[in-house]
Formats: sequence, C-alpha cells, structure tokens
Amino acid sequence: MMRTIRIVGHGFAASMLIGGVMLLFVGFKVCEAKKSSELVTYVFGDSLTEVGNNNYLNSLARSDYPWYGVDYNGGQPTGRFTNGRTIGDIISEKLGIEAPPPYLSLSKDDDKLIHGVNYASGGAGILNDTGLYFIQRLTFDDQIESFNQTKKGIARKIGEEAALKHCNEAIYFIGIGSNDYVNNFLQPFLADGQQYTHEEFLDLLLSTFQQQLTRLYELGARKMVVHGLGPLGCIPSQRVKSRKGQCLKRVNQWVQDFNSKVKTLTTTLNKSLPNSHLLFADTYPLVLDLITNPSAYGLKVSNTSCCNVDTSIGGLCLPNSKICKNRSEYVFWDAFHPSDAANSVLAHQLFSTLFSSSSSSSSSPSPTPSPFPSPLIF
Repeated sequence: MMRTIRIVGHGFAASMLIGGVMLLFVGFKVCEAKKSSELVTYVFGDSLTEVGNNNYLNSLARSDYPWYGVDYNGGQPTGRFTNGRTIGDIISEKLGIEAPPPYLSLSKDDDKLIHGVNYASGGAGILNDTGLYFIQRLTFDDQIESFNQTKKGIARKIGEEAALKHCNEAIYFIGIGSNDYVNNFLQPFLADGQQYTHEEFLDLLLSTFQQQLTRLYELGARKMVVHGLGPLGCIPSQRVKSRKGQCLKRVNQWVQDFNSKVKTLTTTLNKSLPNSHLLFADTYPLVLDLITNPSAYGLKVSNTSCCNVDTSIGGLCLPNSKICKNRSEYVFWDAFHPSDAANSVLAHQLFSTLFSSSSSSSSSPSPTPSPFPSPLIF
C-alpha cells in the first residue's frame, strides 16, 4: 500500500490475523494421511496474508519499502504487511514446508504451481469495487481467475484428470472481507456506505461470497478453510475515531453479524455441494482476547501501533516513520496489521489447537476457549 499517500486498511481483520490469521494451518490431521512435505495449499485473501503480489502491480496498497520487513530475513521488505512474518509463514515453518510464493512472481507454466500458490493481495475484498482507490489489486474474483489459470498450467504438465485430482486434494485458505468494511462501507466518501444499510450491504457481501466459493468448488476446490473477521472495531485505525480511543462497538457488532452469516453459508454449501468440506474458522474470540489481555500472551501494548503512523493519510508505516524500540511488546505493527510478535502468538495457538494431540501439551497461555472444533479433519 503506497508509494505516496495511501488510505490503507485491509488488516487485522479478515482474518485479522487470521486472515492473517488466516492462513495456513495446513493439513489439520491431514498430516495423518499425508506427509507435511506433500501438503499443497492455495491461499486467497488480503494484506493479512499477502506475501508480495502487489509488488508486481501499479498499486498504492504495497509494503515493499522500509520499515516493513525490518525483522524478516535480512531485514528487507518483501511485500508482507508486517515487520516480520505472517501467520502463514510461521505455521509453514512449524510444519517444515515452504510457504506458497506469490502468484504474480511465477510464470504460467512454473513448476512451483503444483506445490501451492498465494494469491492474496493488499486492498482486496469480496466486492470488486472494494479498494478501488488503491488503483490495482487482485480482487477475490481476480484471485479465483488466477487459480483457474494455475489449474490450466498444472493440467498442461500432468493432464486434465490428474490436475482435477490434485485440486480436489489441496487445501484452500480463504480470508477476505475486512477491506469490504475498512476500505468500503466504513469510508464516508464511498457510495456503498451511503446507499446501503448494513443489513443490505451484508446481504450483498454474502450473495457475492456464495457465488465465489461456488466458483472455487467448480474449479476443483473441495477442502476450504473460510476465516471469519476479527474485531475490526479494535484496530488502531478505528480506535482513533472514538473519543477515548476505545473499540468501536457498532463496528464489532457488524463484524460478528458477518461472521455468523458466513458460518451459516459454509454449512449451507456443505449440504448443497457434493463432497465439499468447508470449515468456518472463527478466530474472533482469540484475537479479541489478545487485544484485551495482551499481558496474558507476553505482550504489552494493543491500543496503538509500534510504528508511529498518521491515520489521516493511510496508516501505513512509511520510511520516515518512527518505530518503537520494543517491537516484541506490541500487538499492532501499523494502524491495521499485526506485528510479528502477535502473529507468533496466534500461530502458536492455532498450531497447538490443530496439531497437538491434547490441549495440555501447549505451553502458551489459553485464556479463551479454542475457536476450532477438535480434531479438525477433512
């Protein structure tokens, strides 16, 4: 996001880390049937899970400049919207597999296509007009079409039948929707927030999302993890709108309404689409607890970001921004996105829930109940 002024958002939210968080808890118990090295994951989403697609676009929503990546390998920015790793990076490390590369870094017949791809793009939303002011980004529809091209590339290598089988067996992580609020409905200068009530807007989101998930199914996706949104009303860019810097209750209620509808949608699609396995991952409670009780997880600050940002012109961490000295103590890196420290906490919690044989084996604190049923089996 950026290169001049940017109005960003997408972050701690769709997955607000989830989405961001969203991201790659690969294989849940699929590990029992497959070696981790055989797991194939395709990632769809926004800046919470992006690993560099927007570097290849004429986009204002980008993070290929300092201070992003200051705590990543070599301290170089890669297009990840954080100071270090995404949750997907961390869980991939734990599984001993390579995190999927950005789609736009690959050729149409690249050998890496068959091993998994990340289509996530900062500024992307369920609706095609979401994030329009970022100029270029891969909308969710764009990402689905990119997957279609990936499937064609794989088919050219191994044949149509084998490609379909490959797609059926892969795992799909989908964390999208935060930008539809932060960079659309909640923006007073954009049309959707003016012409729709929230109920009407929610209906539009859900009907569009249903068509998109069905399209992925038609392309061969069977095992889909659909991440809910996190407490958007508690991210720094929203807190500054309240008089006392508190979480915005109305925004959080809207997010919970969205999550409830998406959960119902996944149930409906599981019944209507043969052999489909859609799992709704509700990490809202976990993320809210991290923000409300950061000290329980070894962090200290959750009401503002480590990078001193100007929310009036975008909220991103610009090269001339001042950053905190104790980056490991902050939940948020910029006005929208979690820090490497927060991602590490969430990744550990998610990994323990998804892969540990018993909850007692986890050494990290668990102040809130797990958001996932256990065990997770496709």
